[in-house]
Amino acid sequence: MAGTFTLRVVSPEGNVLKEEAEFVVLPGETGEVGILPNHAPLITALGIGVIRYTVNGKVEKIATSGGFVEVSDNKVTVLADTAEPGDKIDLERAIAAKERAEKRLAQKTDGIDSKRAELALLRAVARIHAAQN
Repeated sequence: MAGTFTLRVVSPEGNVLKEEAEFVVLPGETGEVGILPNHAPLITALGIGVIRYTVNGKVEKIATSGGFVEVSDNKVTVLADTAEPGDKIDLERAIAAKERAEKRLAQKTDGIDSKRAELALLRAVARIHAAQN
């Protein structure tokens, strides 16, 4: 197909996605990275966030919690720590996780691992954004 590239997302659980995409936006550690067909070779780290990709004009989403991406020869390969398609996310569970993380951060007690709670909050927010249209 002209104007597309192969997008593959893999997590430790296995293959999450393999599509011919028109465009993808990845959550890089220092900001979003947009990829179009014939992009220059690239290797970069992923942050916690949402992968947005377009197939046949329709935008789809995958929540991810980090990993790496390689772009080469019209192929984008995402090696994700976790990857969950938006349509498979339990929105109520993600909202509950967000609320728990916010409560932990609000407590500000010595027994709370604040960095862990912050990361949990970021992951929950990413899952919520991926699940919503």
